[in-house]
Amino acid sequence: MTEYEFRVLHFSRETTRADVRQALADHAEYGRWELHRTITYLGGGRKAWLRRKILRVPHPRTLSPSS
Repeated sequence: MTEYEFRVLHFSRETTRADVRQALADHAEYGRWELHRTITYLGGGRKAWLRRKILRVPHPRTLSPSS
């Protein structure tokens, strides 16, 4: 099963749409986040949920000496 970690970003009503778009693009490009959900409130504030896969690195197997 794929596991995700989440990050929530809050933007005030004074934040322009271009600034929100740039912030989300930066998180996607440099942090490997993808947009999961957004909501715009009546007052103009915005909230965005970002997610990314949790990559589990398998532990290397210990090598036993040859007999």
